[in-house]
Amino acid sequence: MAKALTPDQRIKNARKLIEEARKIPQPSSVGWDFFSYTAQVKDNLKKAFELVKLIQYSPSTDPDIKLEAKELIDSLPVIEKEILKP
Repeated sequence: MAKALTPDQRIKNARKLIEEARKIPQPSSVGWDFFSYTAQVKDNLKKAFELVKLIQYSPSTDPDIKLEAKELIDSLPVIEKEILKP
């Protein structure tokens, strides 16, 4: 059985996924390549969200970490727009 990740590890992994989404090369054409690019970016951001979404509801988590997770969740739509806007 896999070892459970701590909230700190989850936030770090989510940030890595966001950086990976930023590093995906943007295609020059606006056809199926752009569709695939958009799907890859959204998939990485969705994975980041899934990692941190329940941290804010955990009673044993430190309030500072909860706040950090909430800020990360709130910033995801803005990050998505930054990445996908040409």
